[in-house]
Amino acid sequence: MSASAELPHRLRDALVAAGFTVDAVAELLGSTAHAALARNQTAPGLARTRDGSPLATLTRLFLLQTAVPASAAEQALPGLVDRLAVEGILEAGVGEVRARLDCRPYAAPDAAGDHDFWVVSDLTPGLDGAPNVVSTDHVLGISSASTSLAQLTIRDDVASALDLGTGCGVQALHLATHAGRVVATDVNPRALRIARLNAALNDLGTVEVRDGSYFEPVRGEQFDLIATNPPFVISPGTRERLVYRDSGLPGDRVVEDIVRTAPGHLVPGGWCQVLANWVIARGTPWDERLASWLEPSADGVACDAFVVQREVLDPAAYVELWLADEGATGTPEYLRRYDTWLSWFAEQGIEGVGFGWINLRRRPDGAPGSPVTRLEEWPYDVEQPIAPAVAAWGHAIDDLAALDDTALLGARLRVRADVRQENVGAPGASDPEAIVLRQQRGFRRGHAADTVTAGLVGACDGDLSVGQLLDALAQLLDEDAAGLRATYLPVVRGLVADGFLEV
Repeated sequence: MSASAELPHRLRDALVAAGFTVDAVAELLGSTAHAALARNQTAPGLARTRDGSPLATLTRLFLLQTAVPASAAEQALPGLVDRLAVEGILEAGVGEVRARLDCRPYAAPDAAGDHDFWVVSDLTPGLDGAPNVVSTDHVLGISSASTSLAQLTIRDDVASALDLGTGCGVQALHLATHAGRVVATDVNPRALRIARLNAALNDLGTVEVRDGSYFEPVRGEQFDLIATNPPFVISPGTRERLVYRDSGLPGDRVVEDIVRTAPGHLVPGGWCQVLANWVIARGTPWDERLASWLEPSADGVACDAFVVQREVLDPAAYVELWLADEGATGTPEYLRRYDTWLSWFAEQGIEGVGFGWINLRRRPDGAPGSPVTRLEEWPYDVEQPIAPAVAAWGHAIDDLAALDDTALLGARLRVRADVRQENVGAPGASDPEAIVLRQQRGFRRGHAADTVTAGLVGACDGDLSVGQLLDALAQLLDEDAAGLRATYLPVVRGLVADGFLEV
């Protein structure tokens, strides 16, 4: 599928002319058929796409993966059917045309705004209950994992970005909206070809696709931003490797290697953001284990680190998830593979598998203080995209590093606009049993507050300094001012770090 230079542009023109966009497809299908397709069921969609229009034809051809009349395909893709068949995107039979690859519209909501793309990938396996079988070099399309990483990735304008393990190139498309140049790497030859096609189809000349394993293709280079959803599945490796999910390295070694290597490929102040699985080993807390990966590298490069464990699966649930992903459910090999995988987990001392986000930021040159490491379990709902909250954490630790206790007492803070106070207690009670400060955005954290904390936060409007507010509260509550300062300065630091207060 070495598409010639003009073919992606001609295909793009045809897609535009047909109005093949996310909103148009959603309107054509309607809510019921659209929801059914999300569950891999096509019957409701087929019933809604019989009018023969170019939009309906493209929807049937690519999203519903059904044959369309050759005449309808030619109308939707004028002068392109034979060319696309030669390139392996379509298959032309007697009087009908089928898709050999998926091509679908993609609206990419992120912190930088909405962007409309088209994404080519391998066909969606398992439609309408068909066997969910994929080849070893399967190129995954838009998935929940790719969407999660896109929502995690900080969208500040940068000079350079790296999409490590690009697959079909979804992250590269996002990065190209706010990076001056993007390098996308992969080892799967089919993924490389499809990623190049997607860059050309979306007219993104800033994306350069390179062949090679992990950081090998960018040896000696540094970037402002690295985004990666590596092949992190933790398995015994007793079958052919599925390149999109299996690294070939033992356990969670692929994630550890990325975390240890990435800092050397970041410019000062640059971020690396990883969507990953990690082993929860018997007798070792997960955060203690991951903290050992975050030590400064041999060349002295240090990073701030913000690691969030979003979910934990027990070994059985994890094995079931990935056996279903590869289409093994219901096959003669299912029970044998299930038992082999579980036994391997037990031998390795793996009690569970964590899933979450690893955010590394190389310390800016001359930054005060030591690297900050934060590892926390946060399985609760968050606002998406979460990227602005991650970036805000970086700004907060910079602000705090620049403020010793004396400077913090003199700082004028402002409560974040979305913070609300919740009073908990019996109906009609004169005093609440508990006070909770609650964020409505970002991580949506809650902070149990006493009277002093609630009063302090409520008065943080930028007019008075922290010291002035604490002294006023001491006088109001008949408390010792020096003691109140000593007790609540650490609380103030925590409220800034957690995003309740801003400098």
